[in-house]
Amino acid sequence: MEMALKHKYAVGETVYFTASNVARPAASGTYEVIRLLPTDGDDCQYRIKNSTEAFERVAKESQLAVS
Repeated sequence: MEMALKHKYAVGETVYFTASNVARPAASGTYEVIRLLPTDGDDCQYRIKNSTEAFERVAKESQLAVS
C-alpha cells in the first residue's frame, strides 16, 4: 500500500523559495505559503506568494527551505 506524503510546511508559514534554472525564470526569495496542493509524483506542492508580487506561484517542496 502506498503511503501518502505529508507536507513539511503549513499555510501561513514563511519559506525561502529557490527558483529552478530549468523552469520559467522566477525570483528567489522569501514567500508565504498560501495553500497546500496535491503532490506531484514524489514531491509535495504549495501555492506561495511574495509580498512584492501581484500573483501567486506554485512551488515544489524541494524548492523550499525554512526562512
